[in-house]
Amino acid sequence: MNGLDMVTTSVLGALGCDMELFLRYFPAAGTMYDIFVALGMGLVLLNWVWQLFKNYFLRAGVEAEDPVKLSLKSVIFLFLIYFSDQIVDIVLQVGGTPYQWILDSELPPLDFASFNSALMTILGVCASGSVALIALILVLMLAWNYLKLLFEAAERYVLLGVLVFTAPMAFAMGSSESTSNIFKSWCRMLGSQVFLLLMNAWCLRIFTSMVGAFLSNPLSL
Repeated sequence: MNGLDMVTTSVLGALGCDMELFLRYFPAAGTMYDIFVALGMGLVLLNWVWQLFKNYFLRAGVEAEDPVKLSLKSVIFLFLIYFSDQIVDIVLQVGGTPYQWILDSELPPLDFASFNSALMTILGVCASGSVALIALILVLMLAWNYLKLLFEAAERYVLLGVLVFTAPMAFAMGSSESTSNIFKSWCRMLGSQVFLLLMNAWCLRIFTSMVGAFLSNPLSL
C-alpha cells in the first residue's frame, strides 16, 4: 500500500496540459519540432505548385482544385503552420484551466494504507477471518484498477504530447481537399485527448474523495 501511494504521487505529478514535463523526458521532440514546421511548409508549397500545374499545363479532364481557393487555403495554412505552437498553446491553456480547477479542489487526502487499515480493523471486529480475507482481496482489486487508471492517464498525456509536437504536419494536411480529412481527424483527436485527460483527473479525484470520506467516518458507510 505504501508503494502504491508512491506510484500514485509520481504519476499524478505527470498529468496535465503543460508540455514542460513532456519535453523534460523527451527533449528530442522540441528539436524535431522545427523539422516538422519546415516539412509541413514544404508539403503545402509542393501541393500548391502541383495543383496549379494540373490546372494550367495538363490536359482537360484532370481533376484539380480551384486555383483561387487553393492559393487562399495554402497561404492560410502556411501561417497556421508557422504559428502552430502558439495555436496549440492556446488550446492547452483552455483545456488546462478546468484541469487545474479539478486538481485544486479541496478533497480529503489519499492514503491507501490508512484505508486498508481502517477497513481491516472494522472487518476484524465485525466479521470472521474468511470475510476479512475476501475484503482484503476486494481492496487489492480496487487498488489495481486505480493503478491502471493512473497509467491510462499518463498514456493519454504522452499521446497528447505527440499530437502537440506533430501539429505542423497536421496543419499541412489541411491545405488540400484530398488530405483535409486527416487534418479534421487530428483536430478531433486533440480535442478528445484533452477532454479524456480531464475526465481521468475527475475520476481520480472522485475516487480520492471516496477514500477520504471513508477515512473520515468509516462507520457511516
